[in-house]
Amino acid sequence: MIPHSNESWAQATQQFQQTLSDGWNQAFQAFQNMDLGGLSSTMPGLSGVQAPPQIQFSPDKLQAVQQQYLKEASELWNQALAGAPAVKDRRFAADAWNQNPMAAFSAASYLLNSRTLMGLAEAVESDAKTRNRIRFAVEQWMAASAPSNFLAMNAEAQKKAIDTQGESIAKGMQNLLGDIRQGHVSMTDESLFEVGRNVATTEGAIVFENELFQLIEYKPLTAKVYERPFLLVPPCINKYYILDLQPENSVIRYAVAQGHRTFVVSWRNPDASLGDKTWDDYIEDAAIKAIHTVQDITGAPTINTLGFCVGGTILSTALAVLAARGEKPAASATLLTTLVDFTDTGILDVFIDENFVKFREMQMGKGGLLKGQDLASTFSFLRPNDLVWNYVVGNYLKGETPPPFDLLYWNSDSTNLPGPFYAWYLRNTYLENNLIKPGVATVCGVKVDMNQVNIPMYIYGSREDHIVPIGGAYGSTQVFPGKKRFVMGASGHIAGVINPPAAKKRSHWTREDGKFPKTAAEWIAGATESPGSWWTDWSDWLKGHAGKQIAAPKSYGKGPKYKVIEPAPGRYVKAKA
Repeated sequence: MIPHSNESWAQATQQFQQTLSDGWNQAFQAFQNMDLGGLSSTMPGLSGVQAPPQIQFSPDKLQAVQQQYLKEASELWNQALAGAPAVKDRRFAADAWNQNPMAAFSAASYLLNSRTLMGLAEAVESDAKTRNRIRFAVEQWMAASAPSNFLAMNAEAQKKAIDTQGESIAKGMQNLLGDIRQGHVSMTDESLFEVGRNVATTEGAIVFENELFQLIEYKPLTAKVYERPFLLVPPCINKYYILDLQPENSVIRYAVAQGHRTFVVSWRNPDASLGDKTWDDYIEDAAIKAIHTVQDITGAPTINTLGFCVGGTILSTALAVLAARGEKPAASATLLTTLVDFTDTGILDVFIDENFVKFREMQMGKGGLLKGQDLASTFSFLRPNDLVWNYVVGNYLKGETPPPFDLLYWNSDSTNLPGPFYAWYLRNTYLENNLIKPGVATVCGVKVDMNQVNIPMYIYGSREDHIVPIGGAYGSTQVFPGKKRFVMGASGHIAGVINPPAAKKRSHWTREDGKFPKTAAEWIAGATESPGSWWTDWSDWLKGHAGKQIAAPKSYGKGPKYKVIEPAPGRYVKAKA
């Protein structure tokens, strides 16, 4: 209730000022006590860990943040006296928030505290990595503590519970129990999707398999195919069918329809039996084996290749190993949202330091599994409001079933990683960036030198990618010496790539002067935007490296050595983590 007497007004004002002072002191103390060490130096068996940095503030910035906080808090108090304060945030956009003065004040207070804490983060005097870690920690904490995440404070969820006579709460409990059983928060109605039935449906067959992967050959959709076959290497931390969701947004079907004899690596979802597999194993027994198998089946001396995300890193490494051995089996390579130069890794850099890598090496460097759900959760919390808390609120507090979305179904279908593979990858890429240092990284018994991978390359990056920042994707243009084409697409890591031409969505940027300045920003400054998908640009480029057209094969594989094992999509992609 708003006080009306002078005495009650004075008491309320005094109480408010004390609350402001207490809130400020608590926020400041929280920052002083923030743990940025990553790992404790007392962890058994982990020697040589780095001490956490001390947090210090710029006095001028700190004073400015405090003054701004007191000013905005006073304004908020005055707004509350006049009625419900205005709240501009999509989490609090429903009418129920604005119609409830207490809820509106709670939301507005939360947003004020969020701005203040971020202001404190900006006032920290430290190195760039520490500042980024502080920002990330603050963002995570603020995302988790939003009043919309709690039934007792969520005006919209409370109204729905009343309107449905408690049915929404009962449904929310059912959703919660179901997600507990499956081990992750539902982002879509997973009951509506099945691999091989309505995702991963492009017709093909498994023509080779070993313990790490199955090789899929796809049925031609044209009477003639290009003489140079096409091999796609997807990321091994995800399932390949991100490239083959629905017929209308399938990269694989699109390639087949363009007349390419198409092969795809379908990675096995590792279990305990593969817990000792290394980076070398994935390069030698998977990527290189797939390249040689496609050559053997088709009889083609050279093939076109594509790598997506970590698949691009694996493909690049495999081609460097083969080059060191005197082999050049690839006529071209396409790298989609791929890191080879790990200088710019974006927000993921906050997780990586010597302490973290040593811990993972100790934990699983000699064997074990990194569970797929651990990886999936990490990537989701890079965008917590979009990929975590909105589903918590919708599924559990409001009792809603998320709408069907093939991409999000794939996103929830996580895979494991062998521990030794993961540990090597962390140290040699994210931590030490060894792949771009000629002769530093040893893979499959040879010194890796990316300068030896001298072939035409199509390099794609997404402008708003939070996994492979555009600067990181562009970095490959500075690594490989051959003729290159760089294209930037709109949107993020997945939506930017999976953008079929028929949808007529988004746009892409190209540059026709053949120049590749040092930074992505410089490249973008001279680039031209074109509406629609980048796929048509890539298709035109790929055709230029595909050779002449020949009669399409009538059967899969080749003779008794590469006969059909089972229809696509195969067993490996259906195994759950």
